[in-house]
Amino acid sequence: MALCVNPDVREGRPGRIDSERGAAYHDGSRCARKPPAMLVQRRFPLKDYNTFGLDVRASAFVQVRSLDDLKAAVDLALGSYPKFAVLGGGSNVLFTGDFDGLVIQMGLRGVRIVRQDERSVWIEAAAGEDWAGLVRFCVDRGWWGLENLSLIPGTVGGAPVQNLGAYGAELKDVLYAVHGLDLRSGSLRVLARDECEFGYRTSIFKEKLCQKFVVTSVLLQLSKEPKVKTQYEGLAKELEDLPSEKISVRDVAEAVGRLRRAKLPDPKEIGNAGSFFRNPEIPEADFEDLRSRYPTVPGFPVGPGCIRVPAGWLIEQCGWKGRRKGHAGVYEKHALVIVNFGGATGGEILSLAEEVHASVLDRFGIRLEPEVRIL
Repeated sequence: MALCVNPDVREGRPGRIDSERGAAYHDGSRCARKPPAMLVQRRFPLKDYNTFGLDVRASAFVQVRSLDDLKAAVDLALGSYPKFAVLGGGSNVLFTGDFDGLVIQMGLRGVRIVRQDERSVWIEAAAGEDWAGLVRFCVDRGWWGLENLSLIPGTVGGAPVQNLGAYGAELKDVLYAVHGLDLRSGSLRVLARDECEFGYRTSIFKEKLCQKFVVTSVLLQLSKEPKVKTQYEGLAKELEDLPSEKISVRDVAEAVGRLRRAKLPDPKEIGNAGSFFRNPEIPEADFEDLRSRYPTVPGFPVGPGCIRVPAGWLIEQCGWKGRRKGHAGVYEKHALVIVNFGGATGGEILSLAEEVHASVLDRFGIRLEPEVRIL
């Protein structure tokens, strides 16, 4: 995938992503200019816009390619439809049926260097850019910060909403600011990292500003100097044959890629949205009680008196790993992933998820919270 870069911004020159003009690929070729008017499509099929591969439709669908498009689409949604949803790549959403409203698909594109010095580089990436492609873009240039987040499906706009994380790293570690449209005022707004209220797989955009703010771009601060993160046990093992001082950003990205391919299904082959549930966090006293009954239960301290328990372990102990119900099932290599084997409905997948939730609650007294957005 080629990434679009604003042709009028060169390295070290500040400015905003220009969403009103034709962009250029980083190799100098031209991207197609946006169409002269936004096209609203009725009864639009969403099978290619959700990684579960569900055959559902939206009452109306529009793809936005500029900030003006986005403002017009939001005005349309608020004025003419009972509800609306903003989609990137549809990698973290479960449609339980046809969507009775307007789907706004983010087509804002652009990646540019805002500024840099000897140690760091600041880049701005538009919400519609492919996340995995952005990571490759940075790894190719030797910039550290995103390599542990390699091969995650989806687009840039969804990353700050759930504070994207994997293999010992989270987006908040490198995020500098978020640009977006405030739906209450209709104006553009910039939130610094400290204003985003990041937590484990959550943020102000998922909580207080849900349906009130649309991310249009993110500003990231990446390092030109090595910053290897191998706290995750599996990743450390994958890199153990390399001297620590010799590990490159590409080494880490490739190791993460091998781990993901070994455990997680490719949505292009088996419909899924990655981890369906968040790993629950429980009081330390509750964890000690749990461990007295289940000595092998893993747990990771995440703050004073709080322990994170892997949801996949809980689900597997309940016997769900590899089980199938109709066209839906729990993935055989990772119990945290619910999959569509082909032909499943959103209702079937949700029903399976509810059964999994109920069995974990009954056995362990722990409630699992969905990580996916259920529509």
